Amino acid sequence: MNRLRALPPFLFLLLTTCSSSLLAENASIQWHPLKLTNGSPVLFRIPAARNVKSISGVWLGHELTFFPAAREKSWYALAGISLQTLPGTYALRVTEKFANGSTREIEKEIRVTKAVYPKITVKVAKQFTEPSQTQLAAIALDKNEKQKIFSAVSAQRLWSGSFTPPVSAPISDVFGTERVFNGEVQSRHEGLDYAVPAGTPVRAIGRGVVVLAQPMFFEGNFIVIDHGQGLLSLYLHLSEFKVKEGDEVRPGQVIALSGGTGRATGAHLHLAIRWQGVYLNPGILLKLAIQAN
Repeated sequence: MNRLRALPPFLFLLLTTCSSSLLAENASIQWHPLKLTNGSPVLFRIPAARNVKSISGVWLGHELTFFPAAREKSWYALAGISLQTLPGTYALRVTEKFANGSTREIEKEIRVTKAVYPKITVKVAKQFTEPSQTQLAAIALDKNEKQKIFSAVSAQRLWSGSFTPPVSAPISDVFGTERVFNGEVQSRHEGLDYAVPAGTPVRAIGRGVVVLAQPMFFEGNFIVIDHGQGLLSLYLHLSEFKVKEGDEVRPGQVIALSGGTGRATGAHLHLAIRWQGVYLNPGILLKLAIQAN
């Protein structure tokens, strides 16, 4: 006779309940990249049973919505770690909802370490470090416009599968670089620079909707694509637009030509990635192997 079944009913129920809790705590949660640092995007993966209806989570105060992969029994979610996140251990909390209405809570402690970012000195026109009153007014208008765009989070995920580089060219400046403009620390580089000449075709990194396509003081000719669930891709210093606001774009579609407009020392493409208000390293995002659904 099965020894567990031979136990008194109340003790049998207690042991099986504890076993279920232990399973929840030790459930297999994987992530990529394996070593997580401040500024990094992260792809979470959870193997799930067939009767799982939905999976949601919370990571560093951000809401996550997992999606099932087309050809495997796993669910994925894209998330990120801000540049300001301190080294430490942070809990990922996940809720699985089953077809029968029941739920299961999963928690995983994940280590985040500190990334080492470089510092460079840059010389630009004085107007970009000491703007006039007229220019300050233009900067304020740009800021308001960006805040409206950035605060409108699309709940639907538009992208599917891995993201692709916007151009084929060497990297001229990496994400996270501390920039000293004309002798003073002005900003941290929250994107990736590609060394391309003016007029190079710039392509969308993934499917989405153009939510901004206009010139701005610092960004120059500027495009923002909404990929859904708070994920945005930003393309700066362009010379010419090939799309307009409201256009739906496919992965690899030409959206603009590169240039040197705005606060730029020369022609290049600046690509930035913004997720739920956090700037992430585009170089890592473009290397993530994301399953299409």
